[in-house]
Amino acid sequence: MPKLHYKVVPHDGGWAYTLDGAFSEPYLTHAGALAAARVAAREQHAPGETTYIAYEDANGVWHSELAKGGDRPTADVTG
Repeated sequence: MPKLHYKVVPHDGGWAYTLDGAFSEPYLTHAGALAAARVAAREQHAPGETTYIAYEDANGVWHSELAKGGDRPTADVTG
């Protein structure tokens, strides 16, 4: 099972949380960014529905697979 690591960092004159190189919207305070990152991490644990999904990869190839609703990653927050 994958593990996600959200990190709170200074960003764009305020604070943001980041995951795999992508930044959230900016927050005025560290506490605001930390609270938002914790919400995002908690939401990763919420189960969904098992369904088929289709997506295009970086090479333009389409894939179809079964996404299991209970197969959720673990997530934590640092910073």
